[in-house]
Amino acid sequence: MKPITQANPHRRYNPLKQEWVLVSPNRTQRPWQGQTEKTAAVAGLQFDPECYLCPGNMRAGGLRTDAYTSTYVFENDYAALKPDAPMFTSDEAGKGILVAEGESGVCRVICFSPRHDLTLAKMSVAEIRAVVDVWTEQCAELGGREDIRYVQVFENRGAMMGASNPHPHGQIWASRSLPNEVVTELKAQRAYLEERDCCLLCAYREMEMALGERVVASNESFVAVVPFWAVWPFEVMVLPVRHVGGLEGLTGAERDGLADILQQVTATYDQVFDVSFPYSMGLHPQPYDGEEHPEWHFHAHFYPPLLRSATIRKFMVGFELLGGPQRDITPESAAETLRQAALKK
Repeated sequence: MKPITQANPHRRYNPLKQEWVLVSPNRTQRPWQGQTEKTAAVAGLQFDPECYLCPGNMRAGGLRTDAYTSTYVFENDYAALKPDAPMFTSDEAGKGILVAEGESGVCRVICFSPRHDLTLAKMSVAEIRAVVDVWTEQCAELGGREDIRYVQVFENRGAMMGASNPHPHGQIWASRSLPNEVVTELKAQRAYLEERDCCLLCAYREMEMALGERVVASNESFVAVVPFWAVWPFEVMVLPVRHVGGLEGLTGAERDGLADILQQVTATYDQVFDVSFPYSMGLHPQPYDGEEHPEWHFHAHFYPPLLRSATIRKFMVGFELLGGPQRDITPESAAETLRQAALKK
């Protein structure tokens, strides 16, 4: 990246969302007298009798969690989507303004481990591989249903990112409709394939691996980069080396590679500010709408909020809400910080 770009405000194009992000280098040098966050307490108990996700405990909804010994999946007691939700469409006065429609789906919780004190960063690659296998099974099952068009796997890690329980777990929301972010990415990847006769994220992955300046971690099957167009301070995108549309298309070796890259990324995060790093992480497989999607390249997003320290976060307010996305440090400097953090592991 040219020095003038590194030192001066500029815009970068995100081809995956077909939008721009404002990059404002050195903005973090401004004085900070705003809100600071409390650092999360490290879970010290392998089993917490008060945790409704620990094996055998009673959940808030009145059901008992099974005495599981590995990964564990159950229907969300407070699901945002329900399979029997009534289907309807409405358009008040036919003006296309006050429009609504019914939406159905399935929401499940996946406990990564029976141990309350673990996170993906502290789990072994073999333990994470078991999680990857469950994700794959869930995607295949839910994606095979006629009433499901998308399966969104995600994890909110840390109270700062809305996690209601520190026990290592994630969620799956399978919906009848395609979520907004998926619609946007689908449109962009399809347009790129039609215009250039190649996969957008395949081309991007090749460029990042060749340049190396934004690569954070890699193995034979996957690479993790701070995207050129990243919005969140230490945002990371995980990409398979081979073109594949979803988890079900991964080989056994590639599932091992995904488990390894997830362990590398999360363990590196924990070294940046020496705390259990908060983030929202999500997998983006191709839609399960019965159509062929040669344009879609499976990937995962990590969106962590911390910016300056363990107690100062990035707020998406003001210009970010009313104008467009903006970041305070360059992706290149963020990638270098992560690479240096990885050396401390």
